[in-house]
Amino acid sequence: MIIKLKQDINASQHQSLASLINTLGYKPTYVNTQFGKYLVCIGKKEIDLRKIGFEAGVEDIFRVDDAYKLVSSQWKIGKTVIDLGDDVKIGGNDFQIMVGPCSIEGEEQIASTIAHMKLNGVKIMRGGVFKPRSSPYSFRGHGIDTLKLWSEMAKKEGIKIITEVMQVSQIEEMMPYVDIFQVGARNSQNFNLLDELGKIDKPVMLKRGISGTIEELLQSAEYIFSNGNEKILLCERGIRSYETAYRNTMDINAIAILKDKSHLPVIADPSHGIGVRKYVDKIALASVAAGADGVIMEVHECPEKAVSDGQQTLDYGESAKLIAQLSEIRKIVS
Repeated sequence: MIIKLKQDINASQHQSLASLINTLGYKPTYVNTQFGKYLVCIGKKEIDLRKIGFEAGVEDIFRVDDAYKLVSSQWKIGKTVIDLGDDVKIGGNDFQIMVGPCSIEGEEQIASTIAHMKLNGVKIMRGGVFKPRSSPYSFRGHGIDTLKLWSEMAKKEGIKIITEVMQVSQIEEMMPYVDIFQVGARNSQNFNLLDELGKIDKPVMLKRGISGTIEELLQSAEYIFSNGNEKILLCERGIRSYETAYRNTMDINAIAILKDKSHLPVIADPSHGIGVRKYVDKIALASVAAGADGVIMEVHECPEKAVSDGQQTLDYGESAKLIAQLSEIRKIVS
């Protein structure tokens, strides 16, 4: 059960309401976000919601059967829309494409990527400056100084930035330079990190874990929301299976299911989802047909020379063609 509180609820009303909920056999947890105040109430007893609905300080009340509450579609009317400013929105009727290299390599690459984006009407650039790699000997990113350079160049051109944060200690130093924090698959259940990202007023894109279930993804999103941040995007990026013909198994089913189970925008990552360049376009198009609110994909001027993930990265020609196709598919399904 979720109780949406009035913005002007006072301490006495809050205490009285919490006491009533306790007597009804429910445990209330107070959640205060950028957009609202809530009591998330956990319990199993059948109760008459009217006993609570007319209490002072209550704006609305919702019965939510899902184990995850705040990210569930059972209570919120309409879909969440993430507003990045400058008329760049994700969710609802707003579809966005995010492109860029796996790793940010330097000034020349940043400028080249931005030029490609502007030519094709893309407003969000992806890239990594802190890279979680399977091998400790692989390239692991150029770090905060490169992020500062990237941010300066992107802002001059009206481009938004999404990049991965790997640990709690990085959040504060990255904050001024990032428009969307990305939580990678390896950190999808790093609850300390999720807790802290819930305390900031900046969008977070949460990737599904390498072997994570849909419910585990939604419960991880609940950590962020319950700590105060409603600006969350869910990302399907493929899961590990027994198949060896490609890198991961892109779960197109999950996109449709997440759109039904949650009010949060859903982003598809076909680059990691299949991990083979020649198939990325097909998986991207299928993802949009399944209802994705956006696509994030790896793009490089010369994938063969990329410092990481070149095997799943599109070149500029392939990217431009796919961007046009994605826009057409979106028109059909929206």
